This record gives sequence, C-alpha cells and structure tokens, in this order.
Amino acid sequence: MKNSQKIGLLGALMFIVSCSTKKDAFLNRNYNALTTQYNILYNGGVAFNEGLQEINASYEDDFFELLPIEPLTFKNKKFRLPKLSSSSNKPGKGFQESPEQEESLTPFDIAEQKAVKAIQKHSMNIYGKERNKKIDDAYLLLGKSRYYTERFIPAIDAYNYIIANYPNASLLNETKIWRAKAHIRLENEELAIETLEILLKKPDLSDLIREEAATTLAMAYSKADTIELVRKYLWQATETSKNKTQTARNLFVLGQLYGLDGIKDTASIVFKKLINFKQAPYKFRIRAEIELAKNSVSDSSSSAIIERYKKLIKNRDNRPYLDEIYYQIAVLQEKKDSVNLAVLNYNNSLRAKQGGAKQKTFSYEKLANIYFKNLDYVTASAYYDSILKVAENKQTLRIKRIERRSKNLTSLTKNEKLLQRNDSILLLASMPKETLEEYFQEYINKIKKEDEALAQKKLNALSFGSSFGGSSLSIDTAGKWYFYNTQSLGFGKGEFKRVWGNRPLEDNWRISDKSIISSDVVAKEVGENQKIARYELSTYLETVPTTSKEIDSLVYDRNTALFELGLIYKEQFKNKPKSISNLERLLVSKPDKELILPANYHLFELYSSSNNSKAVTYKNYILENYPESPFAKIILNPEIELSKEIKIDLDSEVYEIAYHLYKDDSFEETICFIDMTIPTLEEGSTLISKFELLKAYAIGKYQNKDSYIAALEKVAVVYPQTEQGKKALEIMKRLK
Repeated sequence: MKNSQKIGLLGALMFIVSCSTKKDAFLNRNYNALTTQYNILYNGGVAFNEGLQEINASYEDDFFELLPIEPLTFKNKKFRLPKLSSSSNKPGKGFQESPEQEESLTPFDIAEQKAVKAIQKHSMNIYGKERNKKIDDAYLLLGKSRYYTERFIPAIDAYNYIIANYPNASLLNETKIWRAKAHIRLENEELAIETLEILLKKPDLSDLIREEAATTLAMAYSKADTIELVRKYLWQATETSKNKTQTARNLFVLGQLYGLDGIKDTASIVFKKLINFKQAPYKFRIRAEIELAKNSVSDSSSSAIIERYKKLIKNRDNRPYLDEIYYQIAVLQEKKDSVNLAVLNYNNSLRAKQGGAKQKTFSYEKLANIYFKNLDYVTASAYYDSILKVAENKQTLRIKRIERRSKNLTSLTKNEKLLQRNDSILLLASMPKETLEEYFQEYINKIKKEDEALAQKKLNALSFGSSFGGSSLSIDTAGKWYFYNTQSLGFGKGEFKRVWGNRPLEDNWRISDKSIISSDVVAKEVGENQKIARYELSTYLETVPTTSKEIDSLVYDRNTALFELGLIYKEQFKNKPKSISNLERLLVSKPDKELILPANYHLFELYSSSNNSKAVTYKNYILENYPESPFAKIILNPEIELSKEIKIDLDSEVYEIAYHLYKDDSFEETICFIDMTIPTLEEGSTLISKFELLKAYAIGKYQNKDSYIAALEKVAVVYPQTEQGKKALEIMKRLK
C-alpha cells in the first residue's frame, strides 16, 4: 500500500472516530463543537434573526398610548407549531418535514428545528456531563424560538436545562433574563422579579446584561402596576446604551410615565435627553419633540416649543409627522386663548397629506369641542360625525362617548335646520306681494350677474393658440377676450364654415332637416329652459305657500321643533339660556294646547334652579289654569316626582339583572325573569318595551326563526312609537 493511501485511510479513520459523541477526546469535543457552531446553529441563528426582522417590520407602535417596553404582541401573529414525525425518538429525525410542510414553517420553527438537530446529533453527555461546549447555545436558541412562538412553558424547560447543567456557561445570565421574560408572559411576575433582583446584585455583570436585566425588571413591575419601580429600573436601563433601539424605547416610556403622573418637568427632561440621543431611531426622537408640547408648564415654554415646531415643519424629513406637529401647536395656542390660531392649525393637521386616521379623530374632536363650547351645535355636530367616519376602532370608550354626543346633536341639528327653514318660509309668506316680488327680483339680478361672471371667466380661460397649435395666438391673446382678437375670430369663422358650411341663424341650426329633432337637442332645450326658469320671477313666487293649510302645517312643525329644542338644551346639554329662549318663543307663537302646559312647567323648573322671580309667574299660571294636571300636583308636592325617580332607578337595576342573564347566554332564565318582572312595573313604564325587546332577543337565540319574528312583531305592534318598537320592526324586515 502506498504512503498516500495509508495517510488517506488514517485520515478517514480519524474523521470517523472524531464524529463519535460517545468518546471524550480532544478531537471529538472540538469537531462536534465546530460542527454545531458553524453549521447547524449558524443556519438556526440566520432563521431566528429573519423572524425578528419580520416582527420588527410588522409591529407598529401606537404613540397615542403608553408604549409597551417590549415591542411584541402575539394576538396578531399566528405561528404554526412544528409537528413531530413518527420517528421522533430517533436522533436527528424529530423535526423532519416534507417539502410542502417545510414551506409553511415560520423562521422561528426553522430555528427550533436547527436547535433540536444540534442537540440530537452533537450532544456529548458523557457520565452526566456535557462535553460539547456549544450545546448550551443550542438550548438557548431553542428556548428563544419557543418564546416567539408563544410556547412559554417549553421555553422555560429549555432555559432551566441550561441553568441546571451549565452553571459556568458564559450565557447563563442571558438565559436567566430570557426565563424571566417567559415567566412575565405567563403572569408569574413575582418569580421573575425575584430572579432578576438577585442577578442585578452581581458586581461583574456586563453593561449589556445589566441593561437587559433592568429593562426586563421594568416589564415585570409594569405587570404588577408598581409604576414607581418601573420608573426606577427604566432609569437604570438607560444609564448605558448598548442596545440603542431599546434604550430609546425605554426613555420614551419613562417620559410617558412621568407625563401621565403629572410630573411634567421630569418628563420634559427625559424627552430632551431622548432628542439629544443622536443614535436613537428617528421615530422616537421626533415623537419626543411632539411630547414636549404635552408637558409644557408655562406660556414661555409653550412659545419656545411653538417656534421649535415651526422649524420642524420646514424640515422635509418631518412630512409624515406634520399632522401631529400642527395638532400640538394648536393645543398650545388654545391653552394661550389664541382660539382662531388654534382652529387654523387643527385644520392644517387635518389637511396634512400623510396624516393618520387616529390623529384626525383628535383634531376633529378638538374642533368639535371648540364649536360646542361656543354653542355652535350644528357645526360641532358635523365635526363629531367626521370623527365617527374616520375612526378605525369604534369600540373604545372615547369613541363611544363621542358617538352618544353625536346622536344627541343629530336630533338638535335636525330641529335647528327645520326651525331655520320654516322661519324663512313663513317670513316670505307674510310679505306683501310687492315686497316679495322685489325680494326675488334682487335675487334673480344677483344670480344673473354671477352667471355672467362665470361665463366670462370660462371664455377668458380658452386659449385658441394652445387648442390649434398656434403659438403666436397664445402670446397675442394672453389675458384678452378672444372675440376682440381679429386673428382668433377669423380663424374661428373659417373653421366653422369648413365644418358646417353656410347656415342661417335660426333655432336648431345644426339640423338640416328640421322634421327630425334628436333627443340630444330636446335635452339641450330642456336644460336651456331650466336655465331661463332661474331668471323667471314666477319660478320663485310659486314656491311660497299661500293657503292656510300649508301655513298652519309649517307653524305646527316650527312650534314642535321649538319645544324639542327647549327640552334638548335643558336635559342633554344643560344650556339654560338656549332652552329658555326656545320655550318662551314657543309660548309667544301661540302653540297647540298640548305644548302649552309642559312648556310652562319646564320654564318653571329652569327659573326655579336659578332662583329667578319668573319661576313664580309660570308656577301660578299652571296652578290657575291647570290645577288638576300632574304638573300642578308635582309643584304642590315635589316628593311625588322624587318617589317616581326612585322607582325608575329601581326598575333600571332590575333590567340590568335581566340583561346580564342574557349576556351570560342564560336565555331561558332571561325569559322567565322578564315574565316575572313585567307585571310588577307601573302601567306605561318606558322600561316595559325594553324588557319585551330583550325577551325577543332571547327567544331568537335558542328558538326557531318564526318564533323570533313573532316576538319581534309583538314589540313592533304594541310599542310602535318607542325606540324598541322601531328597532324590532327594522330587524323583522331584515329577517323576512
């Protein structure tokens, strides 16, 4: 045998011997360690980092809320757990998948597979001691991969294996931190706190480990609602900045916590520190600038921040944040009572091209509140409606509160518009014919002038030069009417004769055979006739009601609107002056008899609450003219109303019991409870229709469709004027 063959055979023999995981030799240990590190674990680490990048790319921070310390949510990301094959008991076979299955694995699944493969193929557990120094890395990768697939208990098993079997491993401290994070996710924050506080007492910790341990402790205390200790460990975590992104997040959360507790000076200090942290991601630094406005404590600091923001607006890099910057400027201006400037910048915030939907809801709300405060309820209503249109999540308490106010304002707006419309029509109806004709003639002259100006503007905008390619025309006729330009006029006449020939000046000149009139011509004539009708006096005079029946109907609707507005302003918006104004105007307008008594009573209540002497006037009117009415009895004996209110409150509590039974899916019990309760209610109680509709809902949950429709029909027929009756009718129509 040749020497080269002998050397090759010897090398092959040594390779085979070194592959063994049963022999504790230098060659075996180093071969398996190198193979584990630079083959299997390398590929596992690449997959793991790819998974982290996916999470970071898909995660979006909501800077309107308190940020989480760890930017990770599991509810929006579903991971598929790896399936064990039938040969899972064999080394290296436990996570083998078919190509189709492998394609559906997440990066964390792949990382877990690689970690398991490294353990199964290269673990050198000889006499109870692990001889491959890279197997602890494999277990850590296994635990971290399981953590990100929301399998925290198996992850803790992997961490515990490292801690128990590798007491001197260099990654032991990192493993304890990961184990604590898993315990926090399992709501075992007390155990996590105990472990991390012991860890932080070690004097020889690296800056990175100390930083990560403090951050994780802050996470644990935030779960335990111990805000003071959360702030303490966030401060500690930001003393070094080995992880630049996490340090920026920690500073931002720290500033938010101080701001929420009203410690605005310290919050401003923290946010300024973040702004000056040049290595922080820009999204945190620009948001810190925005947060400064929320934590300004004086007019001088507000003015300085506004000037600072004006510079930020000029920076093109800040275009994605303009909506929030303008909004914060407006907030500061509103605090300084510069309401007009505030309104301007709230609108600038809404017009920002890259503005977010959530920011729009805040800007709309601020504008709505300004108009609401100024008693311009119609405009306020429009802004509240806009909030509901752009809001992405309509289930939050804030949006539900806005929705309630919007509904109240919708009723108010409807009545205000009806009042304004009917007042205008009645004013016209009351005018003498000559005055009315003069009024409409002035209006016709006005719209004629506007139409002529608009037509002139369109003619001036025409450019024959650009239309027909003549550059000289564009130059000569710039800013002039083309009929005054002989060159343009001559060109137009020649072009007309080329297309149409010589045509007489008459109606329908386009059609040579006048016996055939196309539908297009007819349509055009109709349009021209409508335009002419705009200038005819008779068009407008015909719209003014003249019969007593029409006028009485307008008066009735107006008076009803006045009464409704009086009640809405009194009960829903607590606006006494507006309520009094509408109700007193109602009484002057000689309303129907059924409105006189309640209007007087509400005015009595309104004036009584402010100890005004007018209350006596309305009181005496009711007692003298309606002595047997319920209102007179309440005036003489206020305890009647009080006892009635107590009874209504008690009934409401009973309804809540029935409602909770329904929400708990106890439908039969709900029906039995309602059947027992309804006979105990006073006749005419508004709660009866609510109970009946709830009963119908319960029937629909466990009985057939016909029974559900029959129950709804009963509510719709017996209580047609109530909200519940209308709702039942609406559902019934959909079901049918």
